[in-house]
Amino acid sequence: MTTSAVHYSELTLRVVEIAHQAADFIRQHAGRLQTNDIIHKGLHDLVSYVDKGAEDMIKKELLRLLPGSGFMAEESGSQLAPRFNWIIDPLDGTTNFVHGLPVYSVSIALQEFGITVSGVVLEVNLNECFYAAKDGPAFCNGQQIAVSQTPTLEQSLLATGFPYSDFSRMEPYMKLFDHLMRHSRGLRRLGSAAVDLAYVACGRFDAFYEYALHPWDVAAGAFIVEQAGGKVSTFHGENNAVNGPDILAGNPAIHHQMLQLTSKLF
Repeated sequence: MTTSAVHYSELTLRVVEIAHQAADFIRQHAGRLQTNDIIHKGLHDLVSYVDKGAEDMIKKELLRLLPGSGFMAEESGSQLAPRFNWIIDPLDGTTNFVHGLPVYSVSIALQEFGITVSGVVLEVNLNECFYAAKDGPAFCNGQQIAVSQTPTLEQSLLATGFPYSDFSRMEPYMKLFDHLMRHSRGLRRLGSAAVDLAYVACGRFDAFYEYALHPWDVAAGAFIVEQAGGKVSTFHGENNAVNGPDILAGNPAIHHQMLQLTSKLF
């Protein structure tokens, strides 16, 4: 595909194929890791040869798809290009994968001049692929999806993530956690932000919030939420959640109600 004439929907379907290839590789190695296969990148931050192998595979295929594009990838860092850049998490939920817990995913986003134009999140265990392209709707395995219509926080099911190295904002985080436990149908922590966002996009969760994430954790999922009719922002309502300090995503009603809380507490 030439960079002068990019058809976003067609390109996204090609990326879906690449994500499935990576997922097949990940499945082949599930349950086979040994202790010496696991590396500690930082406090509670794990990586394995599976992460690196999947990322190498993804990058190779994406370069074939869009020659000359750049990358921001979790394991290999950033080599950015002027126009097109891929944002990749080859295995979002590595800790789950290492422990044999069945929620982890492949996340791939494409940005053009810094604006996301394509997003793919593939949850490996259920083989559910969520995706969207610029100016189009969002899909899961070929079926169009949309965020929920839940009108009130009290009726909502929410997702969050627990910080594993940055504990500087734990006081407001726990105050929000306490409030939401008392004023919603429940909170879930799956361990893959990409999956949390995909589940917001298809209406399984009504909102998701977390702080101290990275662009590769959220770029694809946040875009899919927006294309599914949802709202994505920082805790204070800014539009730079992918590169910002925190992220809040949800259906429009719940996002608005959550924003009243996050903007005050943080």
